[in-house]
Amino acid sequence: MTVTASIHTAPHSGAAPKRYARVLSIAGSDSGGGAGIQADLKTFAALGCYGMTAITAITVQNTLGVTGIHGIPLDTVRGQIDAVVEDIGVDAVKIGMLATPEVVTVVADAIRRHNLKSVVLDPVMVATSGDRLIVPETAQALVKELFPLCTVITPNLDEAALLLGRSIDGIPALDAAVADLLAMGAPAVLLKGGHLSGNVVMDVLGQQGQSAGDYLRLQSERIATHNGHGTGCTLSSAIASFLAQGLALEQAVTEARSYILGAIEAGADVYTGHGQGPLNHGYAPCKQLII
Repeated sequence: MTVTASIHTAPHSGAAPKRYARVLSIAGSDSGGGAGIQADLKTFAALGCYGMTAITAITVQNTLGVTGIHGIPLDTVRGQIDAVVEDIGVDAVKIGMLATPEVVTVVADAIRRHNLKSVVLDPVMVATSGDRLIVPETAQALVKELFPLCTVITPNLDEAALLLGRSIDGIPALDAAVADLLAMGAPAVLLKGGHLSGNVVMDVLGQQGQSAGDYLRLQSERIATHNGHGTGCTLSSAIASFLAQGLALEQAVTEARSYILGAIEAGADVYTGHGQGPLNHGYAPCKQLII
């Protein structure tokens, strides 16, 4: 039996054609499949979105750590973004590992040229294993060039400490850290408190113009697991997915956090490799959303 498909272009008049919620990940590739581009695509699919990629670097990586990073040529990074935006279109963007100031500039220029909205920046600086993934100058470029263009940034405590030049010790210090990150130019900051000790995990979302009393605080019991690889990539991708579907930022963050807690719990007792394993991204897949 032969199956054929009819190929046609979208109509140019009348009702708008149906399409998928489209999310572009601009990030590095994780050869172990637990983080980076691979985790992003799994998350987009699990949440019913159409995922696309612009790969910024190829890492030599598994559950035990990162042993090599190969940057993609800048023209190729730029070309990937242009190709996707100019043909398919983009409803939201997730930005992950940008290893050099030069690639930061290329990505920032693309966001401005294409007027991209709903941009989620996960300022990937340190891997779950503790490996540093960027050169120091890149942090300055992220702040100067990308923070103002983003909808929200999603640093963990190690990344926030690098940006602020100080450690963040305990839940009471989270609000001040969020305020200082907002002062660096980000429209909104989701500071992830999972690296603090204790049985309670607290994340804090603050937005420009808010006082600390207005910040959204998201609290949950810590889930016992040896699989924490790619949590930051997954959370930022989930936020971008929900923004692409039209949710407001606070609701997108809340729904994304609920998804990642489920993914952590569903994969908590699974063994993948000999180190920090991945989450169970597909524990409750959604049908691909048509909008």
